[in-house]
Amino acid sequence: MSKIQNKTDVILIGAGAMSATLGALLKELAPEWEVKVFEKLASAGEESSNEWNNAGTGHAALCELNYTSEKSDGSIDISKAIKINEQFQLSRQFWSYLVNSNLIRNPQDFIMPIPHMSFVQGEKNVAFLKKRFEALTDNPLFQGMEYSDDPDKLMEWIPLIMEGRTSNEPIAATKIDSGTDVNFGALTRMLFEHLKSRDVEINYKHSVEDIKRTGDGLWEVKVHDLELGKTTYHTAKFVFIGGGGGSLPLLQKTGIPESKHIGGFPVSGLFMVCNNPEVVEQHHAKVYGKAKVGAPPMSVPHLDTRYIDNKKTLLFGPFAGFSPKFLKTGSNFDLISSVKPNNVITMLAAGVKEMALTKYLIQQVLLSNEKRMEELREFIPNAQSKDWKIVAAGQRVQVIKDTEAGKGTLQFGTEVVSAADGSIAALLGASPGASTAVHVMLEVLEKCFPEYMMEWEQKIKEMIPSYGVSLAENPEFFEEIHSSTAQTLGLNVKELAYN
Repeated sequence: MSKIQNKTDVILIGAGAMSATLGALLKELAPEWEVKVFEKLASAGEESSNEWNNAGTGHAALCELNYTSEKSDGSIDISKAIKINEQFQLSRQFWSYLVNSNLIRNPQDFIMPIPHMSFVQGEKNVAFLKKRFEALTDNPLFQGMEYSDDPDKLMEWIPLIMEGRTSNEPIAATKIDSGTDVNFGALTRMLFEHLKSRDVEINYKHSVEDIKRTGDGLWEVKVHDLELGKTTYHTAKFVFIGGGGGSLPLLQKTGIPESKHIGGFPVSGLFMVCNNPEVVEQHHAKVYGKAKVGAPPMSVPHLDTRYIDNKKTLLFGPFAGFSPKFLKTGSNFDLISSVKPNNVITMLAAGVKEMALTKYLIQQVLLSNEKRMEELREFIPNAQSKDWKIVAAGQRVQVIKDTEAGKGTLQFGTEVVSAADGSIAALLGASPGASTAVHVMLEVLEKCFPEYMMEWEQKIKEMIPSYGVSLAENPEFFEEIHSSTAQTLGLNVKELAYN
């Protein structure tokens, strides 16, 4: 008996922020295209996009020290910081377009203004932070940033961090008020509600089991309905694999040459959450420190004011851990089953090269609650164990691939892997992730639909005015864009006064 194939134009695998963004862009650019979404879980935004599974930082390199490196001559390389900031501006513009067009509403439900700060201790780190501040403030994207090593000023900025600090060690911080807290879970759910209203077929509790090329050049996706227990087959001209940690195994099933020699290393995370409202009210900022030696960039310690379910809360972390699962809801066999003949050498090479990371993860896994409290007290000297509880954050799969730097190089970023003909694409990697979703999905459109880009360009520029333009090199345009998006998204609200 032959299987019935359900034809469509576009299939999106995974109902996270990336698929939501791509779906929303396509529905503006090609509204007549038929789009289907398949998600294994019961609702949208439940894995990496969920508000409890990420830091909720609108990553714009305002406070993240790992986006600015010190060169051998002592100067600071800010090129990556400029790139990340420009990418976040694209997201702000697209979200503003959606709000102004009444396609999504109530932006305060997913984005809030919050100062972004960097905080360092020790003479060497203070010197680095001052040089970083001087390098960034020469650039229009970072105007408004302040620097201080004055304890009285720091007490004004971050009383919770300064109270009870007895060490004579030099400390310093930078502060910029234009930072944001983003609830990516809420945003993802809003976008899928919008897609549903645009006749996108969204199938929850549907697990994608296989992807293969058909004789006529389409992609056939084998889907298992977890509720009814039946299997269906769907074909499409274009497939996007946006399944977070689950993307790598599905990419491997496609068999495309671009999927070879790529591996993944899963890193889990924990946050400490403050449950004492009196403590929460003493802090109003996202404060990022420096990563420990051997730690991956995603493990930079930070103390964050968060807005979740319209409630202000405080998170500290993340503490890294190891689990062989590629998703929180994944299998303990995910890692071992991702090792294939074509990537085993790549994976082994990474194992040899990343001994420092392995040692760091082992140390993190073995941390007791009291040891975690000790790390928290480096930020909040008076922290009390009774005020904090542990929550499990999301799983992240770091990409391992062969690069010019050698075999088995661990990649700390977000990466699109697509077939040469653009008929299928997968998103791999972690931070800065959802903050730069619009930039990443524009990259998918450019790679996979080059024949449509000229036709779409005018509409893209209507949605994202700075598309194709360097804001860093056009300060007046940046000021105009930044002001208008702040107005639309409600980011001009004066920051709350410290208690």
